[in-house]
Amino acid sequence: MEPAYKILIADDHPLFREAISNVIASGFENTEIIETENLDNALEIAKNTDDLDLILLDLNMPGMHGLNGLITLRNEAPSLPVVIVSAEEDKQVVLQAITYGAIGFITKSSPRSEMTGAIQQILNGNVYLPSDIIRTSKENHSRKHRNDENAISPEMLNSLTRRQLLVLERMAKGESNKQIAYNLNIAETTVKAHVSAILRKLAVHNRVQAILSAGDVDFSHYLKR
Repeated sequence: MEPAYKILIADDHPLFREAISNVIASGFENTEIIETENLDNALEIAKNTDDLDLILLDLNMPGMHGLNGLITLRNEAPSLPVVIVSAEEDKQVVLQAITYGAIGFITKSSPRSEMTGAIQQILNGNVYLPSDIIRTSKENHSRKHRNDENAISPEMLNSLTRRQLLVLERMAKGESNKQIAYNLNIAETTVKAHVSAILRKLAVHNRVQAILSAGDVDFSHYLKR
């Protein structure tokens, strides 16, 4: 039997709450759905619901003030996974939301099947970004001059140990720390230490930047050494 989840939908549009509830009910059996229409209630529910698995958060509902609401929620309930579900499709806003602690960004224009897949990916412990966001970010990255300070140079990749390369390769596949630990047969705390070292050596600020930057890396080439 599919595991039961408890998911909070925080959105001030009743029609969209109903639509996303239907997506969840049809795609994830035995899931308990909680609904609210403003940030204050979402904060209250998050603090008082110990077994909440996921929060689907509208970017523009009352109390949010854009990404400030996300920051407040992450500060108040840092252990709860938060996904932005919004009509906003500006790529910088999407990437900024991830930087501020969201583990995914689902656009309201996404087809039903894509929303279901995105929620499943997130419940599996992975970060989700719309495919066009990832593609555009990679294209922009590939167009940058090789001396761009944000580009991953061969020297940077060569500075990584073999184990760090293996961890980065699995990060680029969307695996969570827990999955990486299992697949590489190492402790999750060790994975976290490797991730911190990877971010430092690649001069990136967070996991998503590392994943986007490493999207076109030929790991087999660097792992041969």
